[in-house]
Amino acid sequence: MTKPLHLHPDRLFPADPTIRSIARALHASVKDLPIISPHGHTDPRWFAYDEPFANPADLLIVPDHYVFRMLYSQGVKLEDLGIPTKDGSPTASDPRAIWRLLAERYHLFRGTPSRMWLDWVFSDVFGLEVQLEAATADLYYDTIDAALKTPAFRPRALFEQFNIEVIATTEGPLDPLDHHRAIRESGWSGRVVTAYRPDPVIDPEHDGFHRNIEKFGAVSGEDVSTWAGYLRAHQNRRAWFREAGATSTDHGHPSAATANLSRAEAEALYAKVLAGPVTPAEAELFRGQMLTEMARMSIDDGMVLQIHPGVWRNHNAGVMARFGRDKGADIPMATSYVDALKPLLDAFGTDPRLSVILFTLDETSYSRELAPLAGHYPVLRLGPPWWFNDSPEGMRRFREQVTETAGFYNTVGFNDDTRAFLSIPARHDVARRMDCVWLAQLVAEHRIEEDEAFELARALAYDLAKQAYKL
Repeated sequence: MTKPLHLHPDRLFPADPTIRSIARALHASVKDLPIISPHGHTDPRWFAYDEPFANPADLLIVPDHYVFRMLYSQGVKLEDLGIPTKDGSPTASDPRAIWRLLAERYHLFRGTPSRMWLDWVFSDVFGLEVQLEAATADLYYDTIDAALKTPAFRPRALFEQFNIEVIATTEGPLDPLDHHRAIRESGWSGRVVTAYRPDPVIDPEHDGFHRNIEKFGAVSGEDVSTWAGYLRAHQNRRAWFREAGATSTDHGHPSAATANLSRAEAEALYAKVLAGPVTPAEAELFRGQMLTEMARMSIDDGMVLQIHPGVWRNHNAGVMARFGRDKGADIPMATSYVDALKPLLDAFGTDPRLSVILFTLDETSYSRELAPLAGHYPVLRLGPPWWFNDSPEGMRRFREQVTETAGFYNTVGFNDDTRAFLSIPARHDVARRMDCVWLAQLVAEHRIEEDEAFELARALAYDLAKQAYKL
């Protein structure tokens, strides 16, 4: 017998009736605000050409590493989920069979954010009224597949249905940004901007780094054999990205290490990086120097600098070799910020022209390092809980550990940071609910006034992200 799918209107709200009542009122005031999605990884091709999504599996399973990493952890092969291989060797191609693998194992997602997001999509977007399981796999597939063939479920229509005001994608420095150009020239009113992610030409340990440097020189028209030419190449590409709407850069370094070398030292280090190979310490030093250089360029061009450190990316060597990057094997690491950021902060920590948004996967740094840093240095803001911490409990822990020291206004609201387009409104709804619960508790404990809570609810849902990312 199938089970009904029902999203309770009080989901995530506390059992305490006093706090729940306040949280309901706060959430009602922000639930319909437009979505600001200032950092993510959706494909700009979707919005450029507005073609129908192919099928349920290609939309909801293949691009979402939150989904397929759980299945992989339970013994499902990535090949059987249709995840593309680096060498182009064949993987499963029957989307209905791939969908059934998810349906048969959907119970594995109980208690996870992915379950909440997917159920929201199934119920609110596709109107399904029974839970996903093996017995309902074909019903789900047929319902979703039929919907995707209609104009209402094309990317631009969903963008508008989801009430997205602006969404930022993320592209590497070698990307020609043709899709963003096509969006601008299409006459469509939806706002899709890019963000500059220069890791492939900043990280000496990145796959194909030296080939990337050669291409970087070609696309920028600069002589990247010299340190000065290399820096000019970044300035040129940043300008190109700003023309495509970029207001931010993003840096996925293993750590938050920064450096502030003399020009001669930087030139010598760059020459060593070009000659290769370098030691891990030299690679770390170069990445650290480039964070400081990116900060210096941000002072000149106004782009917000995001740092996403503390991750052992692509930890599974076998998956990396066969399927490439970003396949669900990113693992959090302990991360230092106080020592790591000091060279950058010594140089620019009080410059009003600079804005740096810090993220972490190391929750132990919230109250010990991040909140005190952001609560002092004018250039620093704290990004929301990210990756594994983008969850109800992760959001609660963030507010509990950060607010007393950094306050609310040294944070930047919420960003969904996702490749899974249909999950965006679900993720924002979870964040808005959890922030309203936290604010309701503060009101109930007479720590803030109710009118302040309503102002803060709007700020956390909408205003802070728009301001922090200059959108």
